[in-house]
Amino acid sequence: MGVLDNFSLQGKVALVTGGAGIVGQQIVRAVAEAGATTYVASRNLESLEALQEQFKAEGLEITPLQYDQGDEASVLALRNAVLKDAGRLDVLVNNAVFRPMKKAFKDDAATFHESMRVNATGLFIICRAMGDVMAEHGNGSIINIGSIQGMIGPDPEIYQGTEMSGWYPDYFFHKGGVLNFTRFIASYYGAKGIRCNCLSPGGVQTEDHPPRFVEQYSARTFLGRMANQSDMMGAVVFLASDASAYVTGVNIPVDAGYTAK
Repeated sequence: MGVLDNFSLQGKVALVTGGAGIVGQQIVRAVAEAGATTYVASRNLESLEALQEQFKAEGLEITPLQYDQGDEASVLALRNAVLKDAGRLDVLVNNAVFRPMKKAFKDDAATFHESMRVNATGLFIICRAMGDVMAEHGNGSIINIGSIQGMIGPDPEIYQGTEMSGWYPDYFFHKGGVLNFTRFIASYYGAKGIRCNCLSPGGVQTEDHPPRFVEQYSARTFLGRMANQSDMMGAVVFLASDASAYVTGVNIPVDAGYTAK
């Protein structure tokens, strides 16, 4: 078998959470194009069904499922639905994120707590639920989607002259926590043949970003630009596939050098 064959996900079953957003769509497309039987789950089933129709028109098949990451019973029901349909699970991409703190650093403690319920406790719940399933057949890859904002503090200069703000304490808190939790999961399940790694994206440019922000953010990177709609795909396939069979417990920033500056 040649080296490129190791990047194939043919014969593997993948579950991606939170697949309808700007990063999620890249991830779903990547694992589906690489050949995995692909399930996508989030609270908003309608957005996933719309994505399913879009991908179907392009010749890609995905199966949308609904779940609430803050509810353990819902996570277990999601696990059972995948197993009932596919019989196994080989790849889990934890991309779902809940952003309730609309008032940034001025928001109340209850809102911060709600964010942790989904983004921290929920991540623990789903890693354990799906990790235990993978352990039964002794192979699997768990990919936690972090952020460069889990690696460094906010840079006020990139927001100057815009109405944007980077002062969201819950996001920095749980994205920082996912890095060491990734190492914990890698250690806990390693003897069972399960790998766990983290991918930390930089900012993905959208039409909503004001030109000044794009310019200031881009200047902060080595490559002079924000991420596009496909920049995460190669790293996801690498971590999901046998090409990374000896890689576990690591964090890969995909950020044009933002965190290396």
